[in-house]
Amino acid sequence: MIGLVLAAGAGRRLRPYTDTLPKALVPIDSDTTVLDLTLANYAEVGITEVAIVVGYAAGAVESRVKGFQERYGVTLELVHNDKAEIWNNAYSLWCARDLLSNGVVLANGDTVHPASVQRALLDARGGDRRIILALDTEKKLAEEEMKVIWSEAAGVERITKLMDPDTATGEYIGVTLIESTAAAALTEALRETWESDPHLYYEDGYQILVDRGYRIDGAPIGAVEWVEIDNHDDLARAREIVCPT
Repeated sequence: MIGLVLAAGAGRRLRPYTDTLPKALVPIDSDTTVLDLTLANYAEVGITEVAIVVGYAAGAVESRVKGFQERYGVTLELVHNDKAEIWNNAYSLWCARDLLSNGVVLANGDTVHPASVQRALLDARGGDRRIILALDTEKKLAEEEMKVIWSEAAGVERITKLMDPDTATGEYIGVTLIESTAAAALTEALRETWESDPHLYYEDGYQILVDRGYRIDGAPIGAVEWVEIDNHDDLARAREIVCPT
């Protein structure tokens, strides 16, 4: 199993940092970015082969590959998304479709979280589970979150931002374990997603699978500190988590 990071996005709401950097390389402190934290998480749970999907300002990631490899003891492969600035992340994940047959732990390149999230997914493997989503079932939800209806018995029933927060079980935090046995089905669902609308999310591909009766599972992450960095307020929260006073 390998690590996979989606780091192709521009993150325009984080300017001026993202005038020259992809969102995944916005500094949280002087030495740390989201990509640093994600690679450190993978290394901590024993995943040392990692692929990074790059697009916007890809050269900034390319220039740090050697340093990342030496710092975290990982081997990195870059996958290029040539439509990163105009299409959404369903296409970005589809660009890495050839790697899914390895089995992957996927992480969005804008999510600060502890390695316990990856451990929760790895611990949840087994049986007929093919896709497992990391879920925050503790947080009070609002309109912007990627909300999920999920139960142990039925698995994921719905995943979308367009849901009444009061009906949701929790929030998908942008980290998924994808077994190799799910590669073909997920690749096809992602293709259908971006072909129908290139501005859709890869989570819309998950919903296609669910609607076809394909079981997707969840793994609650417990009460942990994490944040998805979309804007400067989120970045300030990430800095509080990583560098508490």
